[in-house]
Amino acid sequence: QVQLVESGGGLVQPGGSLRLSCVASRSIGSITAMGWHRQAPGKQRELVATITSGGSTNYADSVKGRFTISRDNAKNTLYLQMNSLKPEDTAVYYCKADRRIGATYTYWGQGTQVTVSS
Repeated sequence: QVQLVESGGGLVQPGGSLRLSCVASRSIGSITAMGWHRQAPGKQRELVATITSGGSTNYADSVKGRFTISRDNAKNTLYLQMNSLKPEDTAVYYCKADRRIGATYTYWGQGTQVTVSS
């Protein structure tokens, strides 16, 4: 299995920046895709950004131009750089990893809280 541990969340003012990290227990080179999802209270979990093992990225429209997803294979780490944060970005952010071994298995981190408030 893959264990994922997020960190970097916290309280930030609107317009501020935050960088989230997700450390995987396996080489992320063996993981088909990784991504960040978020869930606000009372809301469904939603996709924020994804990155494939080949480096292709996708972003939710709400974060395009503000967030950047990246990975460091040597550190088995996924990142989410969040700039120009808005109150509506407030949520628990979860790291996700998909690993295909015949079937596709999905793993989730425990989440890290991001609060954007003045």
